[in-house]
Parts: sequence; structure tokens; C-alpha cells
Amino acid sequence: MKTGLRYFFCSCLLVVITSACATNNKPDISYTEIIWQDEFDVDGSVNTDLWSFDIGTGAEQGIPGWGNQELQYYTDRPENVRVEDGNLLITARKESFRGSSYTSARILTRGKFQNTFGRYEARIQLPWGPGIWPAFWLLGDDSNGTEIWPQIGEIDIMEYRGQEPTVIHGSVHGPGYSAGNAVTARYTLNNGRFDTDFYLFAIEWSPNSIKFFVDDVMYNEITPDDVSGEWVFNDNSFYIILNVAVGGTFVGPPSSQTTFPQTMKVDYVRVYGEPS
Repeated sequence: MKTGLRYFFCSCLLVVITSACATNNKPDISYTEIIWQDEFDVDGSVNTDLWSFDIGTGAEQGIPGWGNQELQYYTDRPENVRVEDGNLLITARKESFRGSSYTSARILTRGKFQNTFGRYEARIQLPWGPGIWPAFWLLGDDSNGTEIWPQIGEIDIMEYRGQEPTVIHGSVHGPGYSAGNAVTARYTLNNGRFDTDFYLFAIEWSPNSIKFFVDDVMYNEITPDDVSGEWVFNDNSFYIILNVAVGGTFVGPPSSQTTFPQTMKVDYVRVYGEPS
């Protein structure tokens, strides 16, 4: 399997946190040194010094539907991905395009920026609608062609079902705890929706811990003791991915309630190095 293969079903470890019960879980380490960032402050095309694109349906890489039965064709067209008014816009559209009924975009830092420990954060306003599946995530380096998923590891900083506008998910996948056995947690807003305002999604990653945050409220921590297989988050380098999928095993297909286009707006992405 190659980059982009992800499966999401019912997880073996599910932690449910609401915004009310998590308000005292503030970060306890100060991350101050930014080692990589994109502020999306120049209108036009995505900065290709920082990002590249996945193109197609996944069939081109031998994983049709990107391994998740997704329905979209990823492009690098401005209709699907552009920078405007200080935000990255990734837009899913309902249109006939090269044999697919939907288009969208997925950008990644593979081969341009790869890292391990630190704080990864993005300020995002999410789209809405059944069958809409945006994500901000990290995937282990798979460039040598010998390591495959889930051995390379995956950290889902934020995933979201468009039909559940008050809930996001944070997960890790590795050998022995992938697909239906992924270790995951849900965070639910008591007030507001993720599609009506910007929220800050982050992880703080150290050798024996990955902490998950929404607006600097920690809602979950995963350690080697929490996984049922090898902890693969110490040695491999990981790259960043932002995408909006349409359909797939995690969300199901769009319905009559889903309106198009749907856009994920990203104010910035920042990576901080480990505190000294």
C-alpha cells in the first residue's frame, strides 16, 4: 500500500470528551520556536515550495478510492485549491470530472518538510454536510517503497464527519491498532459548530506521548501503553496532509442534505520544535 491508505470503522478505544469537561486540561509545556509554517498570506496558488498535490482517485497509485472507497477526484485546479483573503481554501465540488462525480484537493509536505516531535497546529473552519470528510493529519515517511501502512504510522490530528458538525476525532494508527482497532477519541462542542467558526486543532508529540487539543484544551493523550502493537512514533519522520474527501468508509456517501460546493478554510499551519 502507498500513502493515503486509511480505514476508519468503530475503534477499539473510544474516548468521548465534551468542551465542558475538558476546560482545565491546558498545555503544560511551552512551544515557542516555529520550525515550519504556512500563513497563507499571498493570494493565488498554493506555495509549491512547501506543498505538493495528490492527483486522481488513488487508482493511479494502486489504491482506488484512496483505500477508503472515497468518491472524489483530487486535482490541483484553483477551483479545488487556492489561497484567498489569507486562507487556504480546499473545495469539494459535485461535477463530472475524468470519470468521477466529485472533485476536491489534497495537499501534502511529503519530501518537502518531514519531522517528528513538536507541536503541530492548524486554525481551520470546517465544511458541513453528510458525506463530507475533511482532515488534518500526519503520515509516516513511505518514500523508500518498503515500509507500508500501518507500519509507517499515522496521526490524525483532526478528522470530521460532515454530518456531525459539533464533533471531531483524533486518532493514531500503527501495526496492531489500525482500521477498526485504531486508538481514537471524540471531542464534542457544547456550544457552537465547527463549520461556523475557526478552531485551533493541535497535537503535542513527544517520544512517549501524543496529546490532542482543540483551542488549547487537551482532550486526549495517547502513550505506548495505550496501543496494542509497536509504538512507531519515535523513529520515522512524518509529513503533513490537508484534504477534503467526499464519501468513504468514515462518513458514507453524500445525501440530499449535502449541498455543494463545500470548502475547508485554513488560516495557518504551524509546527513548533521540541522545547529545549
